[in-house]
Order: sequence, then structure tokens, then C-alpha cells
Amino acid sequence: MADDSTGENEALATALAAEHAAVWGYGVVGAALDPDEREPVTTAENAHRDLRDRLTALLTERGEDPAGPEGGYALPFPVLSAVDAAALAVTLEDGVAAAWVRVLDQGAERPSRELAMDALGAAEVRAVGWRAAAGRTPTTRATPGLPEK
Repeated sequence: MADDSTGENEALATALAAEHAAVWGYGVVGAALDPDEREPVTTAENAHRDLRDRLTALLTERGEDPAGPEGGYALPFPVLSAVDAAALAVTLEDGVAAAWVRVLDQGAERPSRELAMDALGAAEVRAVGWRAAAGRTPTTRATPGLPEK
């Protein structure tokens, strides 16, 4: 029988993969925006880099071999405008939110659950701004990271 940390470590590894994708994806988001519009991109990318680094260190401390980033990621749609860039940022934030919800579900240790709550809340705050920029309504979600009905 696996110990309680197995599911948690797998969920943390999934969150790490989502954070890698977000860091890469924000490079695409920034490239589609004018230089004077990139401050939120830089802020978001740095937040995802920090989470990526924290997850890598945490998994290493637990004796896991954390996966590195892929060489590239498939975009869900072409990013040809600022609205497309904002829509991609929403997709990135929704993706990490879903991964962090899984950490909450599988979290056996309080520090992991606290990290997940912080990351989930921050992802939704960023997503609200990007949803507004993409012209999406509603801009907020009652249950970030969970599938919409």
C-alpha cells in the first residue's frame, strides 16, 4: 500500500507541469502585446517561475525527480492579437488552477494544502484581469479550478 504522500506528490508533479507550461505560455502572451502592456505578463510569469522553483525544491526534498519543462507546448489557438493573448493567459491560469485543485484534493500535509490555496487564489486573481481584457464574462468564477457546468 502506498503511503499518504504518493497521491500528494503526484498532484504536486502535475502542478509543476502546469507551472512549466504557464511560464512558457506567458512568453507567447508577452510577445503578442505592445511593450507598454507587458507589466502584468512579467508579474504573472515571475509568480509562475517562483511556484515552479518552489515545487521543484519541494519534490526534490521528498526524494522525487521533478520533471523539467518541455521544449515547447502546443497552443490551444493562434495568438494573433492582444485579445488572443489575454485569452491564452486565461487558459494558462485556468490550467494551473485545475492542477492546484488536485493538490488540494490529494494534499496529505498542511503546508502543501496552504501552498495550493495561495496558488489557486493568486491564479484566479490574475485570471480575472485577463478575462476582462479578453472580453469574457463573467470575469470571476465561483469555483476556480473546477470544471464549469
